[in-house]
Order: sequence, then structure tokens, then C-alpha cells
Amino acid sequence: MDSSAFSEVARHGGYRHSVDEYAAQIRRWNGNGNLLAAVAQDYMCEPFVLEITGKTVDEHQQLTVERYDALLKCGTDGVYVLPVLQGYAVGDYLKHLSMYGERLKSGMWVGVGSICKRNGNPKAVAEVLGAIKQSRPDLRLHGFGLKTTSLSDESIRSLLYTADSMAWSFAARREGRNANDWREAAAFIQRIEARIWLSLK
Repeated sequence: MDSSAFSEVARHGGYRHSVDEYAAQIRRWNGNGNLLAAVAQDYMCEPFVLEITGKTVDEHQQLTVERYDALLKCGTDGVYVLPVLQGYAVGDYLKHLSMYGERLKSGMWVGVGSICKRNGNPKAVAEVLGAIKQSRPDLRLHGFGLKTTSLSDESIRSLLYTADSMAWSFAARREGRNANDWREAAAFIQRIEARIWLSLK
């Protein structure tokens, strides 16, 4: 379950809904099926987002950790809360690892934020992921908002445990198709797999 971090922070400068309200939604949706995880309410660190909030990278990182802690205290009926590493420069992410400290247990599934706007430069994405893995090779990394350009890069795929993307939905909407059709998502997966297959030949 996504926390709508990008839409909330970029459009409104913060979250319109409290951690308690978000926790209630997690519990509600968990009762409707098998909810694998819920992403904590993180704060992105891209320069344009910092301009909107008027805060620093350090402040966004601290808010991200605070929201994570608060969500765990609220209770999510056993739904895994996905912590998110935030930053912009490589060193920012390593600092955020330290801020989380012992919260990040060995082998945890952890999101990596503020990389979706760098899809056009896969090398930059790989540098961030690689630095995190070098510091904490045990963590299972999730990449938010990765597009075909990044997912086609073997160095990026090798560093990720999971990834998500809305590129398929955006393309369908732009081209006049149903942006919520699961078959659009399936076709996107097939395109990525085809690229991977070609790269292995």
C-alpha cells in the first residue's frame, strides 16, 4: 500500500492525513484481502520538493523516521511497515541509514526514495542503490517509481529486491486507454522481461 507521499508532499507541502488516519486505512484495507506491506509516510528530498516545504534534507529525513516510528506505534494488524531511506546525494542516504540505526534489522525490506525523477540517468540511480548495498548488503531494497530506462539496466536490477512503477498507467492514460487496467501493467512487465531477455542473448 502506497502512502501517496509524492502527491501529498509535492502538492500540499506535507500530509493532509495524520499517521493515525493512515494506520486506520491500512487496517481497513488489510481486512479486504492480503495486504503485503504499507509504505511509511516519507518525505522526498528532491530540490523542488524542498522548495515547496521550505525544509532541509536533514529535516525531511527526520520527519520520515518520526512518521515510521509513529506508524509502528499505531498498530497495523500485522501488516509490514516498509521504512524508506531518503536523501538526494549519495551521502544523504548513508546518513539516513545511520539515523534509522537499530530500527533496520538484518534482512529488512526497505524502500529507497527520491530516485524516480532520475530515471533518465540510470547511472545516478545505480550509484545511490550501490552505496546503500555496500553499507548494508543485507537489506532488501525496493525502488519507487522506476521506469523502463532504469529497470532495463542490469546493474540496477541486481541491486533491487522489488520495484514499482506507474509508467504503464501514465502511458495508457496519455494514449487514451484505461489507466487502471491490469492488462496494461501486465504488458509493461512483459516489455521489461523482453528487454532483459535480449540483454542476455
